[in-house]
Amino acid sequence: MTTLTIRIPDDTAARLREMAKHRGIGLNKLMEEFSATGLAEFDTETRFRLHAASASAAQGLPLLDALDDLLPDR
Repeated sequence: MTTLTIRIPDDTAARLREMAKHRGIGLNKLMEEFSATGLAEFDTETRFRLHAASASAAQGLPLLDALDDLLPDR
């Protein structure tokens, strides 16, 4: 396990402590959850961009059109 020191504004730190308290967890656990969520989002975007870079517009655009047809009118 690694110890990481970060600098954030005092009011942000206070809000994070309050959030952790509200959730019934420690500040460290809250930061672990935020980190896991952020990394999952980053990994998803990275995978999407890799797939998109090797994709075919000729195949993809009809799929997007079909998805549009499934959505209710806005």
